[in-house]
Amino acid sequence: MANRIKIAIAGATGYVGLDLVLLLSKHPNIKILNLCSKKNIGKKIQIFDRRIKKKLPKLSKIEKVNWKNIDLLFLSLPNGEAQKIVKKLFYKFPKLKFIDLSADFRITDHRIYKKWYKINHSAKDLIKKSLYSITEFNKKKLRNCRIISNPGCYPTSILLPLVPILKKGFIGIKSITIDSKSGYSGAGKTFSKKFKYKDLFKSTFAYNAIKHRHLAEIDQEIKTQTKKNIRFTFTPHVIPTYRGILSSIYIETKNKANTLRLKNNLKKFYKKDKFIKISNDISSVSTGNVLNTNMCNISISDTRYNNRIIIFSAIDNLIKGASGQAIQNMNLVYGFREDLGLK
Repeated sequence: MANRIKIAIAGATGYVGLDLVLLLSKHPNIKILNLCSKKNIGKKIQIFDRRIKKKLPKLSKIEKVNWKNIDLLFLSLPNGEAQKIVKKLFYKFPKLKFIDLSADFRITDHRIYKKWYKINHSAKDLIKKSLYSITEFNKKKLRNCRIISNPGCYPTSILLPLVPILKKGFIGIKSITIDSKSGYSGAGKTFSKKFKYKDLFKSTFAYNAIKHRHLAEIDQEIKTQTKKNIRFTFTPHVIPTYRGILSSIYIETKNKANTLRLKNNLKKFYKKDKFIKISNDISSVSTGNVLNTNMCNISISDTRYNNRIIIFSAIDNLIKGASGQAIQNMNLVYGFREDLGLK
C-alpha cells in the first residue's frame, strides 16, 4: 500500500520496544524505516526476539534517522530521554508525530513531574501540547494531536474499571484500596538492579507502597475524568512471572449500588469498545487470559459484607499496558480501524 505510515522506534530492544516492533511489523498500514538503539548498532532485531519474522532495518543510532521521511516516532525510553528528543524535533519537523511510552508527558504539571521523577522537565512548553491517552477515554481527541502520552501499565489496569463507576457516584471516595500484582517485565530490562536481594523467579513481594510513581498519574487522571478527589491506597507487587497485571480494587458502595448495577454500568460505558470485556466469572479475569492481547478483562464480586465489593481487572502490561495501547492510539490518530494490527 503506497500511503503506509512511515515510522521510527527509539528504544527498540527493550521489553516494550520489542513488542512494539513485533506488532507493528504485522500492521498492514505501517512501514518501519528505523529501529533505534544506543547499543548493538548494525545488528538485526531478530537477535533480541525470534518472534519477529519480517525483514526489518538493522539497529541504528537515532542520530542517523532522516526525519523528513518519518511520519511517527515511537519512544520507548527511560524517563527523561523522550522529552529531550521531542524538544529537538517538534518545531523543526511540523508533520512529525510522537507517541511516548515513558512518563515524560504523562504529568501535566512539570513541578509534580519533578517531585515524583526527580528530573527537571526540559520541554515544559510541550506538555500542554500533549495528550495523556487511555484510548477508550480519548477517541475524539486523538486525531489532531502530535504528542501522545501513553499511560502507565498500573494506571491502565486501575482507571479502566474505576473511572466509569466513579463518574456515576456509586462508590465512596475515601476508602478505596487497590492491590496490583505485576510480572517482573514491568520494571524493564534493568529489573534486577531495581529489586536487589530479591529472587524474582521464586518470590512475590510488595514495593513502593507509599511513593510509587504511578500514584501521581492515577491522582491526576481520576481528577481529570471524574472531577473528584479520592482517597485510596495503592500497593504494587511483583510476582514470579514475566508479564501480566491483575489489579484488585476494594470499594464501598453507596446510592443503593450493588454488583449487578456496577456491571451494567461498565457494560453500557464500554459497549462500543473492542478491547474491554466485562465478565460474570471472576475466575476468568486472570493474567493468563489476556497475555499477548490488547484486552482488559474486568469482573466484579460481592463479599460477605453488603456494601463491600471487589473489582478485578487483568491486562498484559506489555501490550494493553504499553505497546498495544500505543498502537491503538496510533490507529485513531491516523483514522485507521481501532483494532488494526491488534487482533
